[in-house]
Amino acid sequence: MSGPSSRMLTLLSLLQVRRDWAGDALAERLDVSPRTVRRDVDRLRELGYRIASLRGPAGGYRLAAGSELPPLLFDDDQAVAVALALAVAPASGADIADAAARALATVRQVMPSRLRHRVDAVDVVATAGSTVVDPEVLVAVSNAVRSSHVLRFGYRPAWPAEAPDDRPPRRVEPHAVVARSGRWYLLAWVPEAADWRTYRIDRMEPRTPTGLPFARRPVPGGDVAAFVAARFRGASGVDGSTTSWPCTGTVVLHTPARAVAPYLDQDAVLEELDGRTCRVTTGSWSWAALAARFAGFAVPFTVIGPEQLRTAATALADRLRTAASADPSPAS
Repeated sequence: MSGPSSRMLTLLSLLQVRRDWAGDALAERLDVSPRTVRRDVDRLRELGYRIASLRGPAGGYRLAAGSELPPLLFDDDQAVAVALALAVAPASGADIADAAARALATVRQVMPSRLRHRVDAVDVVATAGSTVVDPEVLVAVSNAVRSSHVLRFGYRPAWPAEAPDDRPPRRVEPHAVVARSGRWYLLAWVPEAADWRTYRIDRMEPRTPTGLPFARRPVPGGDVAAFVAARFRGASGVDGSTTSWPCTGTVVLHTPARAVAPYLDQDAVLEELDGRTCRVTTGSWSWAALAARFAGFAVPFTVIGPEQLRTAATALADRLRTAASADPSPAS
């Protein structure tokens, strides 16, 4: 530790990221004695930080929240992390680009020059996606998740040309808000369907809060992100036991492995065979989609299996042949 000031900043940082700290644990993290921790806590209190002492064998500390709390302080890594998070905020899918830009300018202005150089070295061009979420809607949905209250909302159609949804507002038990590929989703249990559902938050229109509590149930598998990813892969059921693609097959591509490696998902298995061919095992939500995916590599390939993939590849070839030979002139 370079000195008391730097140590106090680290102490304050630790108090901000965890509710309760034992005195001995803080002393170990700071590599000082418990007595030094007590002195540093007293100095922070003199600066206006409300730090409560906890009872117990070793004692402890808690940073209390309140309107009297002075501005939060960040260590170097935290300050850079905040600045970079604000810089890429437009790509998050939330409609906060202007607010994030103003916040980044404020944070950068108060940074010491050594940190400004680190932030400026990362020249980020973040673009918003095709869909953005109203921050007020995101907050309303998140509040329902946090308070475990039944959520009522209207749900807009996926395409403006579709007929409006004239059904009564939906009622679900919200469990988690998930950010995925530039979009925001709600994972909820739907009592009427006795199943889990995901909803795009940019299409939701929350109604007046119900205030009706519900008993939270465990998300199958215990991993919200993995469960939602499985649903996007076409997995069904409420037990969460299946998180892989519903259709998985293997082919030999007549091209080196390096030519296809950049275009494969993380869960695909790629094997180099002889420098000119490679074996690929991957999945998709249907056999037809999987056959089209292999055909999309635009190189000759041989289907290894299973039989469903071979049948789908034959059907795809027939459809493509028919499409290529069809008369392109419009019907009279």
